[in-house]
Amino acid sequence: MCRSIKTLRPPVLPEKATEEEIRAAALQYVRKVSGFRAPAAHNQEVFAAAVDAVTDATRDLLDGLQVRGAHATS
Repeated sequence: MCRSIKTLRPPVLPEKATEEEIRAAALQYVRKVSGFRAPAAHNQEVFAAAVDAVTDATRDLLDGLQVRGAHATS
């Protein structure tokens, strides 16, 4: 597990994770899996697409989770 990726769900975070927090976690994940901190120019497009896909998947996951004992906030 990448140590700089933090838990983004309640009760660890008191509020819903921000888009910046979700994207930062996605970036760290893609960096870890690819082994590149910053991709070369010829890998930029696929790297960015992977960050976008992981960001979307993470947002979907967090939006769909039901945490026991958590109160719905609207």
